Amino acid sequence: MLLAVFSALLVLLSGCSSLTVLDPKGPVAKTQSGVILFSILVMAIILLVVYILFVFMLSKYRASKAAPDYEPPHEEGNKWLEFTWIAIPVIIVAILSVVTVRSTSAIEKVAEGYENEKPLVIYAASSNWKWHFSYPEEGIETVNYVNIPTHRPIEFKLYAYGPISSLWIPQLGGQKYAMSDMVNTLHLLAEEPGSYMGKNANFSGEGFAHMEFEALAMSPAEYEKWVDEVKSTASELTEDEFNTLLETKHVGRKTYTSTHLSFSPAPEGDNAGHNHGGDSTDTEMDHSEMDHSEMDHPEMEHSENSDHSSHGN
Repeated sequence: MLLAVFSALLVLLSGCSSLTVLDPKGPVAKTQSGVILFSILVMAIILLVVYILFVFMLSKYRASKAAPDYEPPHEEGNKWLEFTWIAIPVIIVAILSVVTVRSTSAIEKVAEGYENEKPLVIYAASSNWKWHFSYPEEGIETVNYVNIPTHRPIEFKLYAYGPISSLWIPQLGGQKYAMSDMVNTLHLLAEEPGSYMGKNANFSGEGFAHMEFEALAMSPAEYEKWVDEVKSTASELTEDEFNTLLETKHVGRKTYTSTHLSFSPAPEGDNAGHNHGGDSTDTEMDHSEMDHSEMDHPEMEHSENSDHSSHGN
């Protein structure tokens, strides 16, 4: 009963729209929605027990018409009750912790049953305020939309040309951050064809609300047909065109027959620099032009002489 009421309130608070996180279309999203529903069920049971005890206590120990000089009997505490209300929260936290750790470990790798499938690697880079999806295997790139085949693991390589963003496709899986100096990997998989909404789940500036995109899951045959169509009709992505895209705040859907990875590669390691593999010589300190005379302090010279004299003794 409480679970139904709680779910209805969630729907009302979300603007009477369907809760996409509870309508999973892939194994990763199914795992996460299962954890959400299990957590809601546990909380509903706890609330039910608390409300029952609350009503019981109000009824049993309500104010009575006792004499003004009445003194209630002295009662010692019950060690079993003490143990019970300490053990129950510990057990609840332990159960939720085990479920969370197991589910988190499961979604950080290829979904079960698809271990032998070759993943499709897509580099997803965010910029103010748009998404760039690069397909190195196909040699194509899209902006503000991504097409994927069904029943094939997808490996999103996330990074950013600007503030931290978060790629989230609720019906396929949870969010993960895209940052400028490192690459995060997000494993997703679509088991049903369809158009799924993707968005930036992290506030990154005034235009972050416009960073919505379509994730279109299609059959492998339709996906291959789309790739061939892109290669035969789209234009090449040049470095000048890419730089223009980065500087433009809002753009529509775009498609190219090459990727920006050739001239602006993704960062490597945990600290690759904001230029994503570009020439970093401009940011390096030129020690040859330093004025070393500024480092010649009388105090330092005096200290050195003192040290030499002390060693001489």
